[in-house]
Amino acid sequence: MRALAHPARIAMLEHLVIEGPATATDCAEFAGLSPSACSYHLRALARFGFVEEDPASAVDGRHRPWRARFIALEFGDNPGQSVAARAAGRLLLGNVRARVEEVRTGYYDRQDEYPPAWRAAAGERLDVLHVTPEELADIRSRLADLISGYRRLDKAERPPGSRRVQALFEFTPWFPPDGPAPDGPAPDGSS
Repeated sequence: MRALAHPARIAMLEHLVIEGPATATDCAEFAGLSPSACSYHLRALARFGFVEEDPASAVDGRHRPWRARFIALEFGDNPGQSVAARAAGRLLLGNVRARVEEVRTGYYDRQDEYPPAWRAAAGERLDVLHVTPEELADIRSRLADLISGYRRLDKAERPPGSRRVQALFEFTPWFPPDGPAPDGPAPDGSS
């Protein structure tokens, strides 16, 4: 989580996931940092296993391209984590949410300029579910499986007319942790 605590690292990782291998100089163009600062941040991301050098993408011996080692981020709570780890997780989640909100705001600021088909397909959905923890975990897993087939990071796999879309699913308990269920006993079995 410390590796992604810096917003520039999130931006660089996002770029590597979406656009593929890039050098520190390439990253500097969109991260707003110098190539040497990007090199430092890429090495930090590598120490934590988020990126790795990609010599196969090098144009020549002087280029040092990096590539992402994963595609998606998933956040949840691990009850066994220390208070410090949970605080770091909340900081990371805050940084990621800020980036998500930038994309969302950018879309809504210019929504009327998008083609009608994209405007009709885009949007948000708020729903209420009544599930057990096991069912909620199953829903998360099934949604992850469903959307993973649409990543198509290899440009050759993308159908004509496809464009990049941000997908965020959030499942938040909407009940007090110690309160009774509307139609059943409290989580500890008491009524």
